[in-house]
Amino acid sequence: MQLPEKFVIRMQQELGHDEAKALCHSLQTEPSTAVRMNPYKRTEPHWDNTEPVAWSEQGYLLGERPSFTMDPIFHAGAYYVQEASSQFAGYIMLNALGGAEAAHGKYILDVCAAPGGKSTHYATIVGKEGLVVANEINRSRAAVLADNARKWGLGNMVVTCNDSLRLTHVEEWFDAVAVDAPCSGEGMFRKIDEAQEQWSEANVAMCAERQWEILQNAFKTLRPGGVLIYSTCTFNRSEDEGILERAMEVWEDELDEVADIPVDAAWRVVEGKVGVFHTYRFFPHRISGEGMFMAVARKRGQMDGKRRKIKSRRSIVTPVDRRGAEELGRWVKDSDKMSFYAAGEMLYGCRKNHFADIEALSSVLAVIYSGVAMGQIFKNRLKPDGALAFFVDLRQDAVECRELPVEEALKYLRKQDVEVGIFADGINLVLFEGLPLGFVKRVGARVNNIYPNSLRILK
Repeated sequence: MQLPEKFVIRMQQELGHDEAKALCHSLQTEPSTAVRMNPYKRTEPHWDNTEPVAWSEQGYLLGERPSFTMDPIFHAGAYYVQEASSQFAGYIMLNALGGAEAAHGKYILDVCAAPGGKSTHYATIVGKEGLVVANEINRSRAAVLADNARKWGLGNMVVTCNDSLRLTHVEEWFDAVAVDAPCSGEGMFRKIDEAQEQWSEANVAMCAERQWEILQNAFKTLRPGGVLIYSTCTFNRSEDEGILERAMEVWEDELDEVADIPVDAAWRVVEGKVGVFHTYRFFPHRISGEGMFMAVARKRGQMDGKRRKIKSRRSIVTPVDRRGAEELGRWVKDSDKMSFYAAGEMLYGCRKNHFADIEALSSVLAVIYSGVAMGQIFKNRLKPDGALAFFVDLRQDAVECRELPVEEALKYLRKQDVEVGIFADGINLVLFEGLPLGFVKRVGARVNNIYPNSLRILK
């Protein structure tokens, strides 16, 4: 497909003829492929011909793109397919928060979060005691985001579906806020055909206005002393540096620089500054990744120990009674550190230090998923939800477990009939290479495959 002529001209003006030519050529080649491992499930990639992503501890570049759909380990949440440039957001977040120890337990808002690559990365960085609120305004995309939160399995994510204005009900509450703003998508030209087809100068201008609106609302949710990350997957300066210049005009007295974030020259990331913002540009002719722009600054002030109280509007979640909590508790490790609650007909679990926050967030935002969905109790016994299988603190000795070979595992993931004889009567946990995939229920000579419909393999 031919690149938009006005885009090519603009790149020649900004980068010079040779650099622009190299960029445009790279945008018409095959994109690179990278994954980020889930350290709570699997630390090493299982493909040949991989190399580490330089700035991502769990990131790996793959020599060729495998069929992830046909890999049961992918469906178990052992890794996320996330291109290398995008993983740099986690590197910025980790360093801006002061390193691994300081980042542990922090609360992060990811404003434009679907499908969940950066959100699950942040969830890993803050650890089980931290909390990531991952927001997506589009409901169908938010559903995909919730599925990816379930599969990642840390139980420290709250998925919401709100416009950015509604997020301001949670004022000065987060330790870090990340805005991966919707953009004209120039950096995705070689990866997504629609990005080229839909590109226009008018669309660029429209995106810039929307980005500025989102950033203004997001800034209100950030605590004094908190980290602000702004990113796009476009090269367009009006959507990148232009937005930061507007931010400096409005918030000059409210922003500070973060401490220097080390960037090795061998990475070939283009660094810059806009006021107090440190900026990072990724060009696919320079690095093994897609085009991106990222920037980071800090909200002026000192972060004290107390988090501002959210003014609750209505009660959405209800604590589970003692008998229910006992039944739910036998399914998870360290149950004394968990709280259990109902939202609608579903029972959920979360770490005790998160319950009051989830309760408050649910009262002011449209929350579609939080913690870990446990299931429903019938006759004092839990009928587990598929999400519980992915939870990293699931007690596998709470249920019969059965390991499946790859072909049977793929049948299970397609929601096809699986062999009856290997399963015990009642609920069984399905495993592949020791990683949980979901549940089945054997009733006599029949096995009910209760893998979630939204996750099943369609081909």
